[in-house]
Amino acid sequence: MSSDGAAGLVGVDTSQPLVLYVSGRIGPADAPGLCADLERRLAGLDPAEIVCDVGALAQADLAVVEALTRLRLTAGRLGHTLRFRGAGRELRLLLALVGLDELLS
Repeated sequence: MSSDGAAGLVGVDTSQPLVLYVSGRIGPADAPGLCADLERRLAGLDPAEIVCDVGALAQADLAVVEALTRLRLTAGRLGHTLRFRGAGRELRLLLALVGLDELLS
């Protein structure tokens, strides 16, 4: 999105599989914008599995878990499935705590 290190969706690679990159710091106020951006990027695409690369996230906390959960719900509402890859140890533990560890690739 921008080169200033701000949080957000870095890009979507349309080759197989569809890869979404989420990076930077994610705060509680970022989730709606991330979901709106995802919705715009997926508009008109046939349902597919999306891999969400979270390896470049700056921290693992409940704001990140909320944003990832909302991204998953947004993708599902549009007919897509969403899996996470590149999660660090702390994020893996948080996702397991809230029951989303089955989404890890």
